[in-house]
Amino acid sequence: MLKSVFVPVNKAGWPFIAIFSAITVIAAYVSEPLGWIGVVLTAWCTYFFRDPDRFTPTRVGLVISPADGVVQMIQDAVPPPEIEMGEQPLNRISIFMNVFDVHVNRTPIAGTISKLAYRPGKFLNASLDKASEFNERQSVRMTTTDNIEIAFVQIAGLVARRIKCDIEEGQTVLTGERFGLIRFGSRVDVYLPKDIPALVTVGQRAVAGETVIADFQATDPPRNAEVR
Repeated sequence: MLKSVFVPVNKAGWPFIAIFSAITVIAAYVSEPLGWIGVVLTAWCTYFFRDPDRFTPTRVGLVISPADGVVQMIQDAVPPPEIEMGEQPLNRISIFMNVFDVHVNRTPIAGTISKLAYRPGKFLNASLDKASEFNERQSVRMTTTDNIEIAFVQIAGLVARRIKCDIEEGQTVLTGERFGLIRFGSRVDVYLPKDIPALVTVGQRAVAGETVIADFQATDPPRNAEVR
């Protein structure tokens, strides 16, 4: 029970928690109501940077959600040009994170990072389709252990102003391994070969490092779902 209450905090969050705490102390000295507002905001900041462990499926071929959030779109789309994957559309699965989701991102599958590319841009609402094209983003091209090319892209949103990516070109990563985060509210796109159907549906909530979004070994058709 204690583990569910005292969730680890990502190290990138401690400077912000310290700033919020300092402002809270000053605010409390000025006015008690302001101090309580500071306490609430500091608690939210701590909550935002939580970094819980996840139980990641380890079977070869499974593609796992890189982010907590709602599956916003599943559609064919051309990968970002800066990672040089050609102009043919791939199967893109977009997961939108709101400000209350865990924002630590995880690698969707095991493999080797073959190319990283950062591109500055706008800060449109990340739930919009055009955010993939115009917003600030960090793109990652990967070669899986099965020698399949995929990509995943961190996209800044309306509130997000900082993309943090901690992996390097040539690095070998495991499925579900932490690789970065985005502050505050954002989206992650995953680009898969067109013949690999999504095993999630639009509107479904995904959990980073745990939810299977595709399977290179599956023969299932794309899934449908309805609200019940």
